[in-house]
Amino acid sequence: MLSIRENFGILYRTASDKLMDKQVNQAFDLDRPSSQTIPFVFSSPHSGTNYLESFITSSKLDLLTLRRSEDSFVDDLYAEAPNYGAPLLKALFPRAYLDPNREPYELDQEMFAEALPNFVNTNSPRVYSGLGTIPRVVTNGNEIYREKLSFDEANHRINSYYFPYHSTLENLIGETKFKFGKCILIDCHSMPSISNQINTNKHGEPVDIVLGNKHGKTCAHELMQFVESHLTNLGFIVHQNHPYAGGYTTKHYGNPNNGIHTLQIEINRASYMNEETITRKPDFLIIKHKLSDLLRALAGARFNF
Repeated sequence: MLSIRENFGILYRTASDKLMDKQVNQAFDLDRPSSQTIPFVFSSPHSGTNYLESFITSSKLDLLTLRRSEDSFVDDLYAEAPNYGAPLLKALFPRAYLDPNREPYELDQEMFAEALPNFVNTNSPRVYSGLGTIPRVVTNGNEIYREKLSFDEANHRINSYYFPYHSTLENLIGETKFKFGKCILIDCHSMPSISNQINTNKHGEPVDIVLGNKHGKTCAHELMQFVESHLTNLGFIVHQNHPYAGGYTTKHYGNPNNGIHTLQIEINRASYMNEETITRKPDFLIIKHKLSDLLRALAGARFNF
């Protein structure tokens, strides 16, 4: 697995050591078990809520609208992971500010005052939709910024938040694989309920969870089937790979031939939260308990891969 930092090492080192030391503590929170006893790592890249005042001021949108891009409370839904022997990595910065589930430099030229360097990917589908590494829009399509950004600002965010987050994730994967001979990364997300493509299955029933492994490329079939079967038995309606087959993290780290299996789990927000007010529903603890039951089952499973 090629380190993201190695890929963009020159830019990573442009940030001063003092700045990195200050910002790295704001980039993420890592909950480790007292001893890691299972070959799992859990990550929640989109549940961060640390909104800088300077970011809010630069936006056309109010805070509640900015928060519509969050996978709100997903870190809480999986909070029991360390109690079952696995680390849980949580981004603290908000997705509307920086999206770590993208390449490090997927940027929209229209957002910037100057021409972007040649190495920047300005033509990806994510960029076209306004959801690059630094998003142009929030989930409902509203434009975020009042004015164009500088590339220095983009580089600051990527150096201060993106690379520290992924460096930590890479280390967790490496440590886990070294200890257990394999690593299973579960990338934890939520999906809006309002999109027609995820509202219902072919029977007209609401889809609760979408499992993504890039159509079988990033994790063993045994893992996918185990998770789907267990969630179905818990009462969830589950889809595989449609409409979410896995994002950058799933694709970049997943390498089953090298003992690294990645699975993205998307849960319908309407099942546990009010999407208008961004508050937990009374059923939140029921959903959390069910996902904790999945964690318990994964911790006790013995996979043959």
